[in-house]
Amino acid sequence: MIDKAAGKLKSDGWKVVDTTGFLHLVGPLWQRLVESQYEFALITEDKHHNRRGLVQGGVLMTFADRTCGITARFVSGKPMLATVQLDVHFVEAGKIGEILVSRPRVVRSTRSLIFMSTEVTVERRCIAMANGVFKILKSE
Repeated sequence: MIDKAAGKLKSDGWKVVDTTGFLHLVGPLWQRLVESQYEFALITEDKHHNRRGLVQGGVLMTFADRTCGITARFVSGKPMLATVQLDVHFVEAGKIGEILVSRPRVVRSTRSLIFMSTEVTVERRCIAMANGVFKILKSE
């Protein structure tokens, strides 16, 4: 099932994002650029399940946080950002085997903060909504 979903993403122009650390354990994370906007995808696998056999809420939160953070970094051109706030609303359960999609957008950007918003969807269903604030850090 995972190979079929990965094949579909590849044929639709998605590419795997090079990740390390925690996100490497959660992923692979996929991305593509559509009409100058970044989109991200995550194929849910058995490793993402909660006790009810559905997608764990922490996976949704991690996916929203990382996709908003990556987009904030791309848009700002700043290499170092930190999440200072992330509000997540769980709307509907995700099922194992489904492909989660996030299309983050910048709500507002200042010299030191970037305000982001995204919906995590499966096809036309909204699974979660998230708003995040990201601090631009000084490069070391």
